[in-house]
Amino acid sequence: MLRPGVDQLPAYSSGEEPTWAIKLDANERSAPLPVSVRNAIARRLRAVETYRYPEMNARPLRRLLADRLGVLPEQVSVGNGSSDLIAAVCATFGGAGRTIAYQWPSFSMYPIYAALVDSPTLPIPLDAQYQLSVERVVQAVRQSDVKLLILCNPNNPTGGPIAATELRKILEQVNCPVLVDEAYYEYCGETALPWLAEFPNLMVARTFSKAYGLAAARTGYLLASEKLSAAIGKFLLPYHLNAFSMAAAEVCYEMRDTILQEVRRTKVRRDGLARQLQKAGAIQVYPSATNFLLVKVDKPDELNELLIAQGIGVRNFSRTVGLAGCLRITIGLPKENAAILACVKQYAAQLAKRE
Repeated sequence: MLRPGVDQLPAYSSGEEPTWAIKLDANERSAPLPVSVRNAIARRLRAVETYRYPEMNARPLRRLLADRLGVLPEQVSVGNGSSDLIAAVCATFGGAGRTIAYQWPSFSMYPIYAALVDSPTLPIPLDAQYQLSVERVVQAVRQSDVKLLILCNPNNPTGGPIAATELRKILEQVNCPVLVDEAYYEYCGETALPWLAEFPNLMVARTFSKAYGLAAARTGYLLASEKLSAAIGKFLLPYHLNAFSMAAAEVCYEMRDTILQEVRRTKVRRDGLARQLQKAGAIQVYPSATNFLLVKVDKPDELNELLIAQGIGVRNFSRTVGLAGCLRITIGLPKENAAILACVKQYAAQLAKRE
């Protein structure tokens, strides 16, 4: 017998994933890793002793991250993507009668992780332009006795950042644990990390799946006080991160200066595509500090069908609460972005003919 309510939980995805000629639906890095990085990963993987369990506490990777980020290794947790760690945070602070709050619309897994630990959820709505209100967040947290607040910065799928001044105001006015999900930090550059010592209730989650191009390896990390890190670690299984992923993440972090050169190129392509889409007409493009764009159109399914016909996969959010009419487009390589633009122009022309 299933636990009550489990069969009502929404799945992140269901069925087989389509095979796209142009895959722009998952906010992955659009360019492959440089050959020098791939060769270095291959050499490191050849040294992995496959008959041995991985280093249980991932100490080499944690030390590498800690040294660079100016924290103690005991303040660093690693997991199967930052999602694994966010789930552990929800298990640590959530539970029956313990409310978990987050901005909405945002990452679709937040309410699922909360439901898995029987936590009531409190989605805090963004405004019409998908901006966060400090006053609304603080009031919601205080009135509902929230036990965990999750803030996605920059936010997925809307793309907008929370200004540092606004984020700090929230931290100064709430007492509950606050998790800042910085999956797209490398594209934005804004971070709550410098405030870690000042706010003992603060946690910061990051991932190797986006800018670092390691989505296949599913590796993320969490930064928090030693006390919070120890508590969260109790909800992580032994050997929860495999040796191959750890090795690949170590190489990528060591070679980050080479890898992250692509971030600048992605941002240039993003801003260029945003301008071109806006000029095409019949589409609203929201500001983005990430590697994707959120767009809104009157007939999202019609545009999505045009994209599908060309073998282009994007994420259709038009049936998600708060995202009516919206599609999310990962920034691709120049030819891929040109294909997106061509479909949008075709869509705009079809609408114009009917007027």
